[in-house]
Amino acid sequence: MTTTCTPGDAAVNRPSRRSFVRLGLAAAGAALVPGAAFAAPAAAPRERALSFFNTHTGERLRVTYCCDGRYRPEALRQINHILRDFRLGEVKEMDVNLLDLLSDLSLRLGSDEPFHVISGYRSPRTNAMLRARGGAVTGVAGGSLHMVGKAIDIRVPGVKLDRLRAAALSLKRGGVGYYPDSDFVHVDTGRVRFW
Repeated sequence: MTTTCTPGDAAVNRPSRRSFVRLGLAAAGAALVPGAAFAAPAAAPRERALSFFNTHTGERLRVTYCCDGRYRPEALRQINHILRDFRLGEVKEMDVNLLDLLSDLSLRLGSDEPFHVISGYRSPRTNAMLRARGGAVTGVAGGSLHMVGKAIDIRVPGVKLDRLRAAALSLKRGGVGYYPDSDFVHVDTGRVRFW
């Protein structure tokens, strides 16, 4: 099975109902306009890249994780490693929809600075430990999406936290948590919500 990537939509090698309808509408429109059938289709970005700085380990990564609509397994492995639970060294496969969200967020911000990672994947054991230390008060959920590779806590150098939050909210692609006292924004690929 081949995994493909497109702006804002990670899909598996078959068109979604929405893209099928779009394709049909485009074909119908092309049939009505002379010469339009030979025009090149609107191109998706040929490459999607991400840059990270892990604030706990000091590791840096800049990697192109998607080329010509295909996710690159080695790049995904590198991303999974830098976003691992640094306390236990556990690696989890991160949701490619989260990576696409971060890529689009970077474009929305107009920034090429790396995402400073406060928390990527958190093992259930680490999550329980953080909750026991009072994390329930500071936003560590018992059923955290960090534990399934669908959430990340970030900041971006040179970007004010409220601007980062506003940009994430504007994407309407998941949860957005705002933690100004801890200097980070949480984004996830769960249902659209904010706090």
